[in-house]
Amino acid sequence: MRLRATLGVDVGTSSTKGVLVDGSGTVIRSATREHAVDRPHPGWVEMDARVWWQEFGSISQELLAAGDVEVTAVGVSGMGPCVLLTDGDGAPLRSAILYGVDTRATRQIDTLTQELGEQAILERCGSALTTQAVGPKLRWVAENEPDLFARAKRLFMPASWLGYQLTGRYGLDFHSASQCTPLFDTEALDWHRPWADGIAGGIELPPLAWAGDVIGGVTSAAADQTGIPAGVPVITGTIDAWSEAVSVGAHHTGDLMLMYGTTMFLVHTVAERLTTPSMWGTVGALPHTRNLAGGMATSGAITGWLREIFGSPDYPQLLAEAEASGPGARGLLMLPYFAGERTPVMDPDARGIVAGLTLRHGRGDLYRAALEATGLAVRHNIEVMETTGAGIERVVAVGGGTRGDLWTQIVSDITGLSQVIPSKTIGASFGAAFLAAQLDGPRSIEEWNPTVGIRAPDPAVRAEYDELYSLYRELYTATTATVHALAARETRLTRTTNEEPR
Repeated sequence: MRLRATLGVDVGTSSTKGVLVDGSGTVIRSATREHAVDRPHPGWVEMDARVWWQEFGSISQELLAAGDVEVTAVGVSGMGPCVLLTDGDGAPLRSAILYGVDTRATRQIDTLTQELGEQAILERCGSALTTQAVGPKLRWVAENEPDLFARAKRLFMPASWLGYQLTGRYGLDFHSASQCTPLFDTEALDWHRPWADGIAGGIELPPLAWAGDVIGGVTSAAADQTGIPAGVPVITGTIDAWSEAVSVGAHHTGDLMLMYGTTMFLVHTVAERLTTPSMWGTVGALPHTRNLAGGMATSGAITGWLREIFGSPDYPQLLAEAEASGPGARGLLMLPYFAGERTPVMDPDARGIVAGLTLRHGRGDLYRAALEATGLAVRHNIEVMETTGAGIERVVAVGGGTRGDLWTQIVSDITGLSQVIPSKTIGASFGAAFLAAQLDGPRSIEEWNPTVGIRAPDPAVRAEYDELYSLYRELYTATTATVHALAARETRLTRTTNEEPR
């Protein structure tokens, strides 16, 4: 007798992950496909969407090859908000422009803000225009690739692209739409046509549904490519961080999810709509929920970069050396703005800094400084959230960075907040599988993914980290002018003829 299970697949920045999960929340099998983004010019971060579908098919076939599982539903999620433009048949016209790590549209952010009004955008959309927003990137394509833009008929993100490939149905979830600033009205829960028509041109904006709603059934063509039987329902899905929040049950009022991944994401569920120019006010993944969210442009990306520079030693060895370095990394302080920064500084021209280096410092100190930089940035985000009236009652950690104790312990020590550690920290693919499982009857995420530990702050190091945090905030302010000049110099020196339209 075959097991009944749901398939959850998530397209992330550095990999695509898939899980088969039975009705009790047990992960039967999992699979991963590593990939890399493209960075063709300074500030550009793109990816070929065809890779997403190829990896989905490869993962699905691997997970179902044994023939011992009956897939009852499919869940999808992916990084975002992204801009994938296609023709009317869904064929990509260019590589997808990724979320806030792609900073090409700074001029369009400024001009659209002037056109529409900063306060008007914030009140209608819940967020100011930043590198995270979809609208300025659409305007960038219209201005710099007008012939391509004229042929664009549909707008996708990774989750909706997978849904379309599986079902032939065009759609998007409400949360993802709420990050399409300034095209979406977060009060009306609908596209704001006067602004959307002026920015999106002839693009048919997708019909909207909640993340757990069925978008359609698997087509015969998709069944041949994936091994999933035709007719199996597929949910609409959502952006990965919100699927991660679902995966650990962090969607109750007062919950804050910390996603430890290539980037760090923070999703706080609030009782009522909150807005501030330095964070993102969004619609939640689940009906009748609202979020105040933040995101760093890098976190695990820095530790991966350091590991590569160090000759790719094992992560356990690096973590052991970082732990031996001790709080404060023997006098080092890092700004983690290696790809600009999103919230709360909203500065695409910010850059990474390592201050305090001497000849006595080693790789353990640098690795420790990178982990502490994440914690310092998380504290900065949390402080800004709290000034808006957010009431953080419970913090839940998720993602690959939760493996091992050191990183989460450092973040708790710096913020002074305990973190709930769930039994499964797989993340978004597990959340997608959970949402899909609801189609076969109600499930409890607390039963699927119970708490296994609490990472409590160590009061003995609080004073050390309070001092380091003050220096962290001062360092950014003191170096901004110099760093911006260097960012401009980087762009100028790497640009060639006809490279990087502005």
